[in-house]
Amino acid sequence: MGMISEFKAFAVKGNVVDMAVGIIIGAAFGKIVSSFVGDVVMPPLGLLIGGVDFSDLAITLKAAQGDIPAVVLAYGKFIQTVIDFVIIAFAIFMGVKAINRLKREEAVAPSVPPAPSPEETLLTEIRDLLKNRP
Repeated sequence: MGMISEFKAFAVKGNVVDMAVGIIIGAAFGKIVSSFVGDVVMPPLGLLIGGVDFSDLAITLKAAQGDIPAVVLAYGKFIQTVIDFVIIAFAIFMGVKAINRLKREEAVAPSVPPAPSPEETLLTEIRDLLKNRP
C-alpha cells in the first residue's frame, strides 16, 4: 500500500473526521467562553472589587527606555485565562454529566422484544396444532 493511499485511508476514518469536527467546535466554543468571561463575567467582577479590569493588572519589572519596550508581568491576563478555563471545564463537565445520565437511562430502559416474523408465527401455529393432535 502506497503512502498516499495509506494516508487517505487514515484521513477519512470516522474517528479522525470526528476529532477534527470536535477540535473546530471546541475552538469556536473557546471563543464564546472567552467573550462570555471578558464581556459578561469580568466587568461586574471588576466593579465589585473597585472598578479594576483584570486584563490591565500588571507589574512593571523594567520601565521602557527609548525604543526598548517595558518588561511587564501581566498577571491580570493570567487571572482571566484561569477563569476562562474554569468556565470551560465546568461547561464540559455539565455536558458529560448530561450525556452519562442519558446513557444510564437508555441502559436501564427495558428493551421491547421485536415482534415475531410471519415465519415464526406460522411455525408457532403449526407446533401448537401438532401438540393438540390426538
